[in-house]
Amino acid sequence: MNEVSLWTGFWPFTPERFAIWVGAILTLCIYSFLYRDNPFYKFAEHLLVGVSAGYWALIYWNANIVGQLLVPVLRGGVLLPLVPGVLGLLMFTRFFPRFAWISRYAIAFYVGGDAGLAIPSYMQARVLAQVHAAMAPTVSITAALLLIGLICSLLYFFFSREHKGVLGGASRIGIWFLMVGFGASFGYTVMARVSLLIGRMQFLFRDWLGLIR
Repeated sequence: MNEVSLWTGFWPFTPERFAIWVGAILTLCIYSFLYRDNPFYKFAEHLLVGVSAGYWALIYWNANIVGQLLVPVLRGGVLLPLVPGVLGLLMFTRFFPRFAWISRYAIAFYVGGDAGLAIPSYMQARVLAQVHAAMAPTVSITAALLLIGLICSLLYFFFSREHKGVLGGASRIGIWFLMVGFGASFGYTVMARVSLLIGRMQFLFRDWLGLIR
């Protein structure tokens, strides 16, 4: 009975088991790169890129072309979406060398509009909010350390004077704060990748092999 149940657990009889087997085989193909570059890894990599590109192409088509252009124009009678639609079509003139210059107008409009929308929000979230938090009354050791770290880190990038004396000492303290910040960011990135590895290992040993519960 145990041998039969073990065999039926491995055999991809149901659609769910078949999907698990496909995911496990592709996972092993990706991890085979740890040994060296090989055709199995390239196959899984190309498959992932192709499926992801097709998936996001359909998402953008349904959300942008259909949802924001075709439906408002054809069903709602709204003509304003035709302006970004025409600009989007002009970008495809890059594929024709004779008319490639036309795409520059669309790209310039897109870059300028996106910069105009992104810069104020970026300044508000990344600069003004942090300056406001740093200028708040320092009622705790943590707030005082953040204020000192902010000032010393900014002084490190002050190159109008030579880093000697008080300015040199403050800049060296700023280096320590910067290194702590970079180390914490790097550690967070590593832990995020480790969590992905743990998820894949749980999938292999629990869902595929059934060795853990």
